[in-house]
Amino acid sequence: MAVKKPILSPWFNGETPLEELPASDQVAHDIVLEFSDLKPSIARIMEADLDDDQRLNAMVAFRDSLQDPGNPNRDPRVAITNAGG
Repeated sequence: MAVKKPILSPWFNGETPLEELPASDQVAHDIVLEFSDLKPSIARIMEADLDDDQRLNAMVAFRDSLQDPGNPNRDPRVAITNAGG
């Protein structure tokens, strides 16, 4: 049986097991798997001047907002600001 290759993203290159990546990278990768068109928004959050906890908070807020069209965190700039950036 063939071994299935993992799907890669800018936040998961397959060299390090996904479970060992920082939590924000895992969330970013998961979002890209479902919504590849959101790479620019995710990149904006990942490249923002945030510490690890703030980045994770922004990524989770952004991810959670995708199910709520009225949520202001759908704008990555708002998610960044709300996370403390």
